[in-house]
Amino acid sequence: MGFYVTTPIFYVNDVPHIGHAYNIVAADALARWHRMRGEDTWMLTGTDEHGQKILRTATANDSTPEDWTDRLVDTAWKPNLEVLNVANDDFIRTTEPRHRDGVQKFLQRLYDSGYIYYGEFEAEYCVGCEEYKTSTDLVPGQGEYEGQQVCSIHSRPTETVKEANYFFKLSEFQDRLLDLYDSRPEYVQPASVRNELRSFIAAGLNDLSISRSTFDWGIKVPWDEKHVVYVWFDALLNYITAIGYGEDDESFERRWPGNHIVGKDIARFHAVIWPAMQMAAGIEISERVYGHGWLLVGGEKMSKSKATGISPEQITDVFGVDAFRFYFLSAIHFGSDGSFSWEDLDSRYHSELANGIGNLASRVIAMINKYFDGQIPQNAAEPALAELFAGATDRANAAIDEFQIHDAVAEAFSIVDRLNGYITETTPWVLAKDEAQRDRLAEVLATNIRGIGTAAVLLAPIMPESAQKLWQGIGGEGDIADQRIQDASSWVGSDRVGELPPLFPRIEQS
Repeated sequence: MGFYVTTPIFYVNDVPHIGHAYNIVAADALARWHRMRGEDTWMLTGTDEHGQKILRTATANDSTPEDWTDRLVDTAWKPNLEVLNVANDDFIRTTEPRHRDGVQKFLQRLYDSGYIYYGEFEAEYCVGCEEYKTSTDLVPGQGEYEGQQVCSIHSRPTETVKEANYFFKLSEFQDRLLDLYDSRPEYVQPASVRNELRSFIAAGLNDLSISRSTFDWGIKVPWDEKHVVYVWFDALLNYITAIGYGEDDESFERRWPGNHIVGKDIARFHAVIWPAMQMAAGIEISERVYGHGWLLVGGEKMSKSKATGISPEQITDVFGVDAFRFYFLSAIHFGSDGSFSWEDLDSRYHSELANGIGNLASRVIAMINKYFDGQIPQNAAEPALAELFAGATDRANAAIDEFQIHDAVAEAFSIVDRLNGYITETTPWVLAKDEAQRDRLAEVLATNIRGIGTAAVLLAPIMPESAQKLWQGIGGEGDIADQRIQDASSWVGSDRVGELPPLFPRIEQS
């Protein structure tokens, strides 16, 4: 069984912010979880480097598009993956030969099959979105743009474009797309995104302009090199060019179909245009498109252009990478919009991490050292708690199958919360004073060790470094990532506890 998961490829007109990071760590957590199930897992991310916006940005910065994209990828986008501790298996750039060759083969296939034709059109174009807009996509402008219609996402006026380009017969796939949505309701998630896109399709699809001839920064149309491929048509194909489409059939068959984790604002490209392209090429449709919500700062979508962008390092330099990953994957319902605030991050860091799992583990390890000379009692876990550990593991696994990452984290912390309460109820420091209660003390501490072990395994995809330290602290052997996550509740402990450095030191805000 395999699991192939992708992020969008990110536009390199600027540096990453936490909106990008939210998407990346979500895909990484899903990939790590499936690896720990023992599945053949592959995670892809990368950068989108063609199009008019990149050309204009590079020109505005006295650079060529090639130099601009190379610099940003090397100094910002790839280092961002290291900052976030992302274990991606591949990183694709749309300027790579493997992508260019795959795009041209795919496009030629559609052309030869009669799905592409030449035509003229006039429409409103948002360079920020790299997308033609309909009247429903525009809203009244404010401030300097008052009295004009502006893009609802970028809040800037569109440009009227009149060109003669090549078109993809998207309209021919309307009924097949509706059938796809009806036969596979799980294909687009969450339901709010699926319902919106189904209504969009049912209202009627227009054919899609897939080439440009007014600039040359892009992949050449193979039968007409005066045109370059429309940046979105080019970009969507990265999901198959990266795994060998047209070059390595064995790799392609092994990995495809994929699961796409995207922001809801680009779900239309991924769940309308992209499946139609796959249908036209005769390849299997993607497994799933998950359109998660936006990160909001001050009530607005995270955006560099609106000066609401926060770099991941601003958070990781203070709280650490695992706290970053934990916060965004637990505080926000995956699929809904979520508001970020420093106050909420600080509160959750101290209550759930420092005073929650960190304090629990250090107390239990200290008591085993004190009362059993570091030897882990080999008693079975108390039955009611053992049942909780097993149930939490099963529910967390089921949540991941539905891409509900926040629910999986909540299941792990249900164990932590219960164990903290269990210690208060059983008062092991009182039991330790009575030799007749020695077996009960052993059962209580053994139960805690087993429960912490279960929680550590469940949290390993979310907080890999902290989970490994926790694992070593409770006597776990080897790399926690080698544990089978579906068996998290069956771990019975080892011989002795180890050393546990402070997992989440208290942070004093200046």
